[in-house]
Amino acid sequence: MGKPTGFLEYKRKDEGHRPISERVKDFKEMMLPLSPEEIKFQAARCMDCGVPFCHGCGCPLGNRIPEFNDYVYNGQWEEACKVLHSTNNFPEITGRVCPALCEAACTLGIHDEPVTIRHIEYQVVEKGWEMGWIKPTIPASRSGKRVVVIGSGPAGLAAAQQLARKGHKVTVFEKEEGLGGLLRYGIPNFKLDKGIIDRRVEQMKEEGVDFQTGTNVGLDITGEYLVKRYDAVCMTMGAGIPRDLNVPGRGLNGVHYAMEFLSQQNRLICGETLSTPQISAKGKTVLVIGGGDTGSDCVGTSNRHGAKEIYQFEILPRPSESRPASTPWPMWPAIMRTSTSQVEGCTRRWCISTKEFTGKDKVESVRCVEVEWTKDQQGNWKMIEKDEFELKADLVLLAMGFVHVDHTGLVQQLSLALDQRGNVITDNYMTSRKGVFAAGDTVSGASLVVRAINAGRQMAESVDKWLAAK
Repeated sequence: MGKPTGFLEYKRKDEGHRPISERVKDFKEMMLPLSPEEIKFQAARCMDCGVPFCHGCGCPLGNRIPEFNDYVYNGQWEEACKVLHSTNNFPEITGRVCPALCEAACTLGIHDEPVTIRHIEYQVVEKGWEMGWIKPTIPASRSGKRVVVIGSGPAGLAAAQQLARKGHKVTVFEKEEGLGGLLRYGIPNFKLDKGIIDRRVEQMKEEGVDFQTGTNVGLDITGEYLVKRYDAVCMTMGAGIPRDLNVPGRGLNGVHYAMEFLSQQNRLICGETLSTPQISAKGKTVLVIGGGDTGSDCVGTSNRHGAKEIYQFEILPRPSESRPASTPWPMWPAIMRTSTSQVEGCTRRWCISTKEFTGKDKVESVRCVEVEWTKDQQGNWKMIEKDEFELKADLVLLAMGFVHVDHTGLVQQLSLALDQRGNVITDNYMTSRKGVFAAGDTVSGASLVVRAINAGRQMAESVDKWLAAK
């Protein structure tokens, strides 16, 4: 514990952001880091609890948070960097885009504001890159075993790095031109610059990972070929099927999945050529349906396009301003949150259900209805429709989440068992097909980057033990 009275002396201070008037004109990262002195005081607030819930109940990776906070307070940044990397392959990514489950579970947060854990993590890893402390980890010996990873999202990259460091020959197949999965094509650059991904990929290449992009496994290469050629197959393909809204007018031009919109913008920034005309929000009235992170990213991107007006509708009720009894500490609280994108400008509404898209060839308006949520005698939630209204809109973005991994191709070719939600079933990360493993959104459905990294690491451990026993 760096300073026993730190949490009494210093108040929480968050990182800053570029002015809204400036940042909406480009797609550059908007975070303004705290100074080294400010970070020292933030690290001093860590209480070094007897039972640190931040990395027990909070962080899925089990990051050793009190330890690296102590090192930061005492100016031992290199040691902090080592501790951070002992549990997290990509802290530069979680330090930017993680919702910080650790902070929600911080003991200080019971009666005060929690420690600024995520930003300290960001500062530690960026210091590591700046000082050259982050170097390739080359295994002392090679196993002679060949492992293939399908998908280069956070689960796939974490698994590939861990397996390569165990001495296995790892090949990663990615269907897109660039690496990173939704890190590259889903998360906007103003939250995660893609050079951050490229920097880590170069380290992995030096560690022996072979990346093959533009290869759609299941189409260009069959599942049976992979099973015969490799000692283990690891599936980390993500939950790629978006949730649709089957209402009249869904087929009108101007109604798009959120990921179509977001991935196009990221492809343009990466210098890729679009296969379809760009979906632009410039000068348009935009309706984003869905109140989660993807919807928020659509709002931020629309603002940067120069949208005329932006609305964001959510079918569920407006969350409470304070932690409700249903999500007590140290659980992730179901509270009202406002993202940096929403602050930039949009009209948010809750308890809104979409009934119809109207227009001739292109969407012109949306028919909606206000709803009320009540519980029946059995305690089940019931939605009651109230007043209808119409909203003029010429661009609608569906951001209602994802249902499961794409079953066409690899999943069907290998006849993998699925659960009722359409996710791949595993036992200790092995699927119903011997030698075929799966992790991340392929197994859990759409989830957080930090959970995907953890799943990739755990799958790699399972694969390594299985290969050693062969």
